Amino acid sequence: MFRRSFSWFIHIFVAVVIFTGYSHPVSVTESYTGVTLNTLTTDSSESLTVGRVQEAEEATAVDLGALLDAGDGAMVTLLAGDTRLVAHRAVLAARSPVFADMFRRVTLEASSSQLVLSDTEGPVLRQVLAYLYTLQVPQLPSMAPQLLVAADVYGLSVLKAHCEQQVAAQLSVETAAATGVLAIRHSANRLKQAAVAFIKAHLLSVMVTQGWAEAVVNDPQTIAELVHLIAETPTDTSTPGAAESRTGPSSQSLSGPRDDGRSPATAAPPTTPQAAPQPDDAAVSLLRDLSGEEKGKMLIAAAKEGSVSKVQTLLTVGADVEAVDENQQNSLHWAAARGHLEVARRLLEDGADVNARDRWQNTPLHQAAWNDHAPGVRLLAASSADHNARDHTGNTPLHDAARRGHPHVATALLEAGADREVRNDNGDTPLDLAERNNHQQLIDILGSS
Repeated sequence: MFRRSFSWFIHIFVAVVIFTGYSHPVSVTESYTGVTLNTLTTDSSESLTVGRVQEAEEATAVDLGALLDAGDGAMVTLLAGDTRLVAHRAVLAARSPVFADMFRRVTLEASSSQLVLSDTEGPVLRQVLAYLYTLQVPQLPSMAPQLLVAADVYGLSVLKAHCEQQVAAQLSVETAAATGVLAIRHSANRLKQAAVAFIKAHLLSVMVTQGWAEAVVNDPQTIAELVHLIAETPTDTSTPGAAESRTGPSSQSLSGPRDDGRSPATAAPPTTPQAAPQPDDAAVSLLRDLSGEEKGKMLIAAAKEGSVSKVQTLLTVGADVEAVDENQQNSLHWAAARGHLEVARRLLEDGADVNARDRWQNTPLHQAAWNDHAPGVRLLAASSADHNARDHTGNTPLHDAARRGHPHVATALLEAGADREVRNDNGDTPLDLAERNNHQQLIDILGSS
C-alpha cells in the first residue's frame, strides 16, 4: 500500500516540476551526473525551443525517476544548526556532485539517515534545497553572498553563476572589499573581475571605508591578493568630461545660451570640508605602485569631488599636480570651476601653476570667474594669478564675469587690479558685454570710475 502511494506521489511531483519548467521558460538544469551542465536559453522572442523543452522534461524525469526504486533509505535529514530539513538522497546526489560523493562513500554519512552540515546556515540550506528540487534560482539579493558560498561548497555551478550576478549588482564602496575577498576565496571569477574594476574606479573611496579596514584585519592574505589584482588591472582610459567646466569660445551668442553645446558648472555651493579617515598602509602602498598617469587621473577626480583628504593622500604618494585631462585641464582648473576652495589652496601649496592653460587658453581664474566663485577668485589673485589673462578669443576673467552677470566676482577682480578697458578679439570691453546682456549691477560697477 505504501509502495503504491509513494509511486503516485512521485508521479505527481514529476508532473508539477515539469509544469514549473513551462511556467518559467528561462531555467537551468544540471545533468544527472552532476558534471555536465546544460543551460536553457531563450531565442529573440524569449521562448524555449521544442528540443530544449524536451531536454528539460527528460532531465527532470530521469533525476526524480530514481526515487521510485530508492526503497526505505530514500530519505535523509539535513541538520544545519537548529534547522532540520528532510530530502531525497537521489535528488541531492543527482543535482550536487558533492552530495553524490558523500552518498557513494562507505562512511557513517552514507548509511545514516542524518547529515550534519556545519558549514551552512539553516536559512541558506533551505534555499539551496529549494533550488535542488526546482532548479529555480532564489531571488534574494540580501542572501546572495551566502548562497554563493553554499553553491561553491556543493558544486552547484549554475546557482553560483547567478549568485555572482546578484552580488555584483549590489557593489558599493562599503561592500567592495568584502565582495572582492568573497570572490577570491570562492574562485568566483566574474565577480572578482567586477569587484576589481569597481575598486579600481573608486579606489580612495573604498580604502577609507570600515569595510576595507575590517578586511585588512580579518583576511590580510586575501586582501594582499586583491591589491595585487587591482595593481595589475588596466585603468579605464575614460576621463571625466568637461561639461561642467568653462570651455570653448565665450564670445558667441552673448545674449543667450552658449551655442557651442557646453554648459557652465552647476555644482552646489562650496561646503566646509569634513575630516575623512586616512587610507591604511596597505592602501598607501598600493597607490604608490600605480603609474603616474593613473595617479594624475585620480587627483583630477578628487579635485572635482572636492575631497581634501584624497587630494592630500594622492599628493603624498607622488601624484603630479600638473596632470591634465583630455582638455588640458588640471586639478586646479577643476577645483576653481567647482568652488572647492580648500582643495585649490592645497594644490597651490604643492606648487600648482596658478596660470595653467587648458585647450581654450582658460586659466583657473577664468574658471572661477565664469562660475561665480568670488572666494576662489580672491585666493587665485592672492597667489599671483594673471587677472588680465586672455583666452583664445581674447576674453579676460573680467569679461567672463561681465557676460555672466557676476557682480561679486567682478568686484574681486577689479580690487585685484583687473583692467576694465581691455578689449577682446571682437573689440568688446567687459562693460560692453554687461550692457549687451542687460546686467545692470555689472553696468554700474564697470561704468563707475
